[in-house]
Amino acid sequence: MTTRKTASRAKAALVEESDVSKSRIRQLNEAAILSGAERVFARAGFGGATMAQIAEEAGVPKPNLHYYFGNKAELYRAVLDRVLHDWLSPTDVITADADPREAIESYVRHKMALAYERPDASRVFANELLHGAPVVGEMLQSELRRTVREKASVLEAWIAAGRIAPVDSTHFFFTLWATTQTYADFDVQIQAVLGADTHSPRARKRALEHVLNVTLRACGLSSLPNSSS
Repeated sequence: MTTRKTASRAKAALVEESDVSKSRIRQLNEAAILSGAERVFARAGFGGATMAQIAEEAGVPKPNLHYYFGNKAELYRAVLDRVLHDWLSPTDVITADADPREAIESYVRHKMALAYERPDASRVFANELLHGAPVVGEMLQSELRRTVREKASVLEAWIAAGRIAPVDSTHFFFTLWATTQTYADFDVQIQAVLGADTHSPRARKRALEHVLNVTLRACGLSSLPNSSS
């Protein structure tokens, strides 16, 4: 009897492990496809991109692409969903009981990292908005609006408590998005003006420190120590 129970538990464990493995494989495959699609949509736009191009960029057979995402429109929507999620999740640090300086600095660092490490994500999203947001319009009016209102109320509480200087709590986010995303959307312009590698560790540090100091000072908070900006 004991042997049977042990064997039964072992079999159940194997099934569970198999399910976990399949789930993990699916996650990895979907992530690879979304990353590939992000790059292709950024270069070609929705109209110019093809599923064949995306499959090649993602390094997967085209039938696999259709297995995970039925058509190009579905994949495009998934790419935009992921971008918005990855942009908004770092705002989780902005809470009423958080230290304002630490929270704002953390959010800026995350946004700048995304601009440098995934510039195509910003370009895909910007292109969607420039075309009137036909796909994500509803999401902007629901998830994005809800998040901004929630985080703006935190800033207003900080202002009321004298923890940061008075700022427009909603336009604060518009300004911050524009400032950080310009390093992705207009990277070629920045390179043209600076005439140098804008992605070197030194160049990235310079840009990050500048954006952090401008943002912190606008909130009446101390700037970074030992910073030239």
